[in-house]
Amino acid sequence: MAARSFDLVVIGAGPGGYVAAIRAAQLGKSVAIVERENLGGICLNWGCIPTKALLRSAEVFHLMHRAKEFGLTAEKIGFDLDAVVKRSRKVAGQLSGGIGHLMKKNKITVVMGEATLPAKGKVSVKTDKGTEELAAANIILATGARARELPGLEADGDLVWTYRHALQPKRMPKKLLVIGSGAIGIEFASFFNTLGADVTVVEVMERILPVEDAEISAFAQKQFEKQGMTIMTKAMVKKLDRAKGKVTAHIERRGKVETHEFDTVISAVGIVANTEGLGLEKLGAKIDRSFVVTDDYCRTGVEGLYVIGDATNGPWLAHKASHEGV
Repeated sequence: MAARSFDLVVIGAGPGGYVAAIRAAQLGKSVAIVERENLGGICLNWGCIPTKALLRSAEVFHLMHRAKEFGLTAEKIGFDLDAVVKRSRKVAGQLSGGIGHLMKKNKITVVMGEATLPAKGKVSVKTDKGTEELAAANIILATGARARELPGLEADGDLVWTYRHALQPKRMPKKLLVIGSGAIGIEFASFFNTLGADVTVVEVMERILPVEDAEISAFAQKQFEKQGMTIMTKAMVKKLDRAKGKVTAHIERRGKVETHEFDTVISAVGIVANTEGLGLEKLGAKIDRSFVVTDDYCRTGVEGLYVIGDATNGPWLAHKASHEGV
């Protein structure tokens, strides 16, 4: 089958990829976008959006307890975790569907499947129906990233969770350990803490939210501690002993190792770019610790190949990916 030709092929339909595709279509280019899982990527399906939906439920729950201050009465305040999660998934599903609509509206060809780059200007996609070949002078790689797993702290979905398990929790944690205090770790710590879990956050750096402004992270820490969270900075989880229904964490702090018991652990220790298995090295792209090296214009040094978003250098944020896409 002959390759279908486009002005631009975008690999990955997250907030970097879909925005790049729409902008190119608006500028009169013929565009195809390749996605192996969900339109909208991690952000809409398993990241920014569903976590905000969970946090909104937690915020309303928190405010209900303060009803009296507002001259209101609320009795028998409680929550149904399954219903909270269901709402979050519905919000994510709605937005993901919206991206499909935007692709149609902008006449962008959507190819669902797994892409590789067999040669310059060529994209091969493994779909349900077989392999589809695409050709384009310009290719934008927007393949995003996934949770990094540290040896010994791997998720099992039962006692140790990644953000995906935490977004669809099977149970409400009683004693929760969150490893890593970046945006993802802190969002889940805050959510489960507000719903009544006893939460401990361990951060290897000297402050929580280490990539944020120092003043903000100091203020946030004070607020979280006021809400009953335990925060350990300059601390490291050396290992986890898993037993039935419980995890013993060995936490090293100030040269001493302490052990603490939890029923649930969420690992949020950074990300790894989805750059392997694409054929990038063969094309001559440089990769540094999984991330593709680019210049200020998202160029890789391989003619016609650009990389945006979480697959290249940080900050790894949705709006930064969209901006690069444009």
